[in-house]
Amino acid sequence: MTADRRLLTRVALRNYKSIAACDVSPAKLCFLVGPNGSGKSNFLDALRFIAESLRSSMDQALLARGGINEVRRRSGGHPTHFTIRVEFALDASRGHYAFTVGSKRQARYQVQREECLVVPTNGQSAHFFKVESGRVTKTTLSPAPAALPDRLYLVNVSGLEAFRPVYDALSRTGFYNLNPAAIRDLQPPDTGELLKRDGSNIASVLANLATSSPPSMRRIEEYLGTVVPGMAGVGRHRLGPRETLEFRQEVRGAEHPWRFLANNMSDGTLRALGLLVALFQGASNGAAGPGLVGIEEPEVALHPAAVEVLIDALLDAAEHAQILVTSHSTELLDHPEIRDDSILAVVAEHGESRIGPLDEVGRSALKKHLFTAGELLRMHQLDPDPVLSKPGQIRLFGPEP
Repeated sequence: MTADRRLLTRVALRNYKSIAACDVSPAKLCFLVGPNGSGKSNFLDALRFIAESLRSSMDQALLARGGINEVRRRSGGHPTHFTIRVEFALDASRGHYAFTVGSKRQARYQVQREECLVVPTNGQSAHFFKVESGRVTKTTLSPAPAALPDRLYLVNVSGLEAFRPVYDALSRTGFYNLNPAAIRDLQPPDTGELLKRDGSNIASVLANLATSSPPSMRRIEEYLGTVVPGMAGVGRHRLGPRETLEFRQEVRGAEHPWRFLANNMSDGTLRALGLLVALFQGASNGAAGPGLVGIEEPEVALHPAAVEVLIDALLDAAEHAQILVTSHSTELLDHPEIRDDSILAVVAEHGESRIGPLDEVGRSALKKHLFTAGELLRMHQLDPDPVLSKPGQIRLFGPEP
């Protein structure tokens, strides 16, 4: 892999679902590895929560998760709030964004604290804001837009040049738990700018890529042809006010490829296509794809031979975007290019998730090429570092300019 293309250089969480405390630096291709129910999906969900709160509203993001009482961690200490902090690296700036959401009576909530620091890489002055309970307490903006206690202030300043790149980058991340049934169903057309979480607008996304990013489209079709031998291509097919996928497949004895609609294709083929579109929807220069893509268990419903192609696609996609993957597949982790710093181990102890880099045993085994990550997983030797996975005092806010 080439130069570091990480959007998020650090993620720190406190009291988010099963995660009491987490402070990690995800690699540009990062595998969150652990058993079912350990908290892998909760880590991705925290990042998805940022994107959904910015794209729609925090109210909708919380309601989609059952309300704030289902989001803040349940424990003997009864925490009433949760905090998310991300540190980012953009083309022309770096900085951090953090907020704390606290619960109120009758399942209501309040953004108790929020701040964002943007430091241009060209040496110009930094931009900053701090908001506490709906009141702007410090900012470099003049005049400063008003704040609301139940809205993220980054949305309010998203039209300003100083903070627009941060808003765009964090709101355009993509997180996927693909559903073959949703991919197979007839779909209403949309702009196709970003693949939906379940893949239910994939026909529109492919149509958009065919015109805006032909190299991305070719890459998707090439990988799909490797996963499904004889597959010659795929595209959008209109059926009245709806649309679906049309696959072109080589058939022995036929002069031209046969055409099949999505309802004739297997779950494995549809899921493989969804994964490839999620990975390469912004792969070419100038395409407005997500800077970070999170995928839950991409190996599900794929043949072992297809999993080998998948890891090549993941490595390829990590050249243009940061890729986060949850998995407990030994086949997926058997690839020799998966390094120790690409893995975040996840375990659950007494209902609390611990997330961190590999312990010394796992790191040493991978660095010395004694075992692959898949072999270590088979031997139950992929554990988080006992110190780094239990962060003490996490710096969730600051520094300020």
